[in-house]
Amino acid sequence: MACSTPPSEFGVYRQSDGAVGVHAPKSAKDTEAQAVAVEECKKLGKRSATIVATRKTENDRFPTTYIYMCNTY
Repeated sequence: MACSTPPSEFGVYRQSDGAVGVHAPKSAKDTEAQAVAVEECKKLGKRSATIVATRKTENDRFPTTYIYMCNTY
């Protein structure tokens, strides 16, 4: 059984332009961050999330931030 990062360890926020940001902890994989974004998009009535940017941060707890756009398909 593979270990995964619990969704509660991610920081998720909505941007004013409709994008969803995901602050990922060090242990997180890209696919885990996308799964968290998809769940947030579903709350907005969308079906999927497409990554548009990845940013490295100076934050030790969340060293990477992913930006996703929600899609209806």
